[in-house]
Amino acid sequence: MVYEKTSTDPSIWSLQQAYQEIRNRTSVSDFLLLGFSEHPEQQPLLFGIFLATYLLTVLGNLLIILAIGSDRHLHTPMYFFLANLSFIDTCCSCTIVPKVLVNMQTQHHTISHTGCLVQMYFFMTLSLMDNFLLAVMAYDRYVAICLPLHYTTVMCPQRCLLLVTASWLCSHLLAFSLSFPMTQFSFCISHSIPHFFCDVLPLLKLTCSDTHIFQIMMFAEVALSGVVPLTCILVSYAHIMSTVLRAPSAGGKHKVFSTCGSHLTVVTLFYGTIFLVYFQPSSSYSADTGMVTSVVYTMVTPMLNPFIYSLRNRDMKGALWRLFSWGRYGEKERHSKQLCSPLYEVETETQISLTPKRTSQLSPPMGHDLSLSPLCFAAPQSRSRRMTPENFTGARGVPAEFILLGITDRRDLRLTLFLIFLPVYLVGLLGNVGMVVLIRVEARLHTPMYFFLASLSLLDACYASAIGPKMLVDLLLPQATIPYAACALQMFVFAGLADAECCLLAAMAYDRYVAIGNPLLYTTAMSRRLCLALLGASGLGGALSAFVHTTFTFRLSFCRSREINSFFCDIPPLLAISCNDTSLNELLLFAVCGFIQTATMLAIAVSYGFIAAAVIRMHSVEGRRRAASTCGSHLMAVAMLYGTLIFMYLRPSSSYALNTDKMASVFYTLVIPALNPLIYSLRNKEVKEALRRTWSRSCCPGAGCQGVA
Repeated sequence: MVYEKTSTDPSIWSLQQAYQEIRNRTSVSDFLLLGFSEHPEQQPLLFGIFLATYLLTVLGNLLIILAIGSDRHLHTPMYFFLANLSFIDTCCSCTIVPKVLVNMQTQHHTISHTGCLVQMYFFMTLSLMDNFLLAVMAYDRYVAICLPLHYTTVMCPQRCLLLVTASWLCSHLLAFSLSFPMTQFSFCISHSIPHFFCDVLPLLKLTCSDTHIFQIMMFAEVALSGVVPLTCILVSYAHIMSTVLRAPSAGGKHKVFSTCGSHLTVVTLFYGTIFLVYFQPSSSYSADTGMVTSVVYTMVTPMLNPFIYSLRNRDMKGALWRLFSWGRYGEKERHSKQLCSPLYEVETETQISLTPKRTSQLSPPMGHDLSLSPLCFAAPQSRSRRMTPENFTGARGVPAEFILLGITDRRDLRLTLFLIFLPVYLVGLLGNVGMVVLIRVEARLHTPMYFFLASLSLLDACYASAIGPKMLVDLLLPQATIPYAACALQMFVFAGLADAECCLLAAMAYDRYVAIGNPLLYTTAMSRRLCLALLGASGLGGALSAFVHTTFTFRLSFCRSREINSFFCDIPPLLAISCNDTSLNELLLFAVCGFIQTATMLAIAVSYGFIAAAVIRMHSVEGRRRAASTCGSHLMAVAMLYGTLIFMYLRPSSSYALNTDKMASVFYTLVIPALNPLIYSLRNKEVKEALRRTWSRSCCPGAGCQGVA
C-alpha cells in the first residue's frame, strides 16, 4: 500500500521524471560526427584527396626523422628540433585523419563520449606542442645567427632536451586543464557535432551547461599559449634582422634568409589558421568556416612542413639523397666514386658544367687504376653526348627542342605521381569550370563579387591546363620533350595568367572594400564598366609582363644543355642552362615580378586596412561575422598564391636550386587552382545555396517546379 501511494503521488512522479531527464542529459554514450556527410556525392572525391594527403604527411615526416637520425651531419640542435616537429606533425595527423577516412568509407559517423574527449585532448596537446616548438626553433635560430661563437655552449644537448621536455609538459598541462572540465558538461541540445573531429568550439555549441567561466579560461589559455610563443618568435627575428642588416657579406645574408625562410613559412601557416579558428567567441563560430580552416591546419600544414624544410635546405636534401642512394651502389662502386670525385667538381647548383681540376696535383692511391673503374669519367662522357651539334640549330645555340627532366627521374615513382596529380588536376578543372557555369546560370550571383570570382576561376582553369596535361603525359613517357616554340608559348601563357591573377586578386580586394566600407554606394561605384575595366587592366598587365619575360628569355643562347630541370618551361630553369650573361634577365625578373606583386599586395593591404577599420566601427556582431566570412576566402587565396610566387621568383637565380622548387611549382600550378573553388564554395552560403538550387533544377525539374508553384 505504501508503494502504490508513493508511485501515484504527482510530486514524487515529477521528481522521477526530472531525475530521468538529468540522467539522459549527462549520460551521453556516443556523438555523431557530421563532418562532410551533408555532401554525400563529394565524399569519394574527398576520401581520395584526404587519403593522398595523409599518406604524403606520414611518409614525408617519417623520411625527415629517418634522414636526421641516420645522418651524423644533421645531429645538431636545429635538426633535433626539426625531427621533433616532424614527429608531432605525424602524431597530430594520425590523431584526426584515420577516423575521418574510416567514417567516410563506412558511413558510420559515431564516436564514443570517451573517445571524443581523448581525441580532443591529444589534438590540443600536439597543437600546443607544435606552437611551443616553433618558438624554441626561433630561439635556436637567434642564437645561431646573433651569437654564433656561443652557439655550442648555449644550445648544448642538455638545454635542448630541457626545452623540448618543458614544451611537452606545458602542452599536457594546458590540454588537461581544458579537457577535464568538458567531462562535467551535459549535452542536451544535440549529440551531432558539425565537424569531422572532436574540437572544443563545436562541443561548446552543443552543451546546455553554463560555459562562461570555461570560455574565459579557454580564451586566456589560448591567448597565453599563442601570444607568448609568438612574441618570442617576433623578438627573435627582430634581433636576427638587426644582425643581418649589420652584416657586410651578401652571401651571409642570403644564407640567413635561406635558413629562416622555411621556419617563417611554417609559422605563418600555423598561426594564421589557429588564430582564425580559436581567437573568436563560440557565439560567432561557423561550422563551415571551422571545417575548412581545420582541414588546413590538421591535414595540409603537416603535409607541407616536410616539403618546406627539405626543398629549401641543402643539408636536408643531401641527407635525403644519401639515404636513398645508400642501397643503390655497392661498396666497390662507392669506393670508385670516391677515387674519381676529386677529378671533377660541380661548380654550383645552377651551373651544370663539370670543371676538371689539375690532375697533376691529384694522384690515385697506390694500386688503384682509375681507368679500370666504370664510374670514372662517366660524367664528362655523358656531357659530351648531350653537346652534339645536331641537337642545336643556328649559330646562337637555339635547340630544336628541350628535354623536360620532370619532377623525378625515378620511373618507379612516375606512375604514383600520375595517379596523385591526375585527380588534383581534374578537381581543379571541374571545380573552376563548374564555378564559372554556376555563376553564369544563377541570376542571384550576377554581382561584381561573383563576376570577379568567375574570372578568377577561368584564369585558374586556363593556367592549370597550360601545365597539367603536358606534365601528366610526360610522367608516362620515357623521355619528355617540348619544341622550342611550344616552350616559349607555354611560358608566355603561364606567366601572363599568373600575373593577371595577382592583379585580379587586388581588384577583388577593392571590391570587398567598397562593399563593406561604402555599402550604400556599392552598385554605383562598382559599375559594370568599372568591373570590365579592372578585368581588362588585369589581363593587359599580365600580357605585358609575360611578353617582357618571354622575349628576353628566348633571346638567350642555350649552349650548356637542352635539359630543363623542371616539368614545364619556367624562367629560372631556362636561365640556368643559358651560356649568356643573364644578369639583365634576373634584374627584369626581380623588377617586373616585384613591381606587380608589391603593387597588388599594397592594394590588397590598403583595402583590408579600410575594411578592418569599417568592421571595428560596426555595432552588429552578425555584421562583423559576415564581413569576416566574406573576406576569409579571398585572404586565404591571396596567402597561398603570393606565398609561393614570392618564394619562387623574388630572389636571384644564383640561389635557385634546380631540384628544390619543383614541389613549390606543383603547388601553385595544380594544387592552388584545385583548392580555390573549394575555398570559395565551402565558405560561401550563397554559392552553396546556388549549387543546391541548380542541382535540384537539373536532377528533379518536376519536383522543383512543384515546389515553386
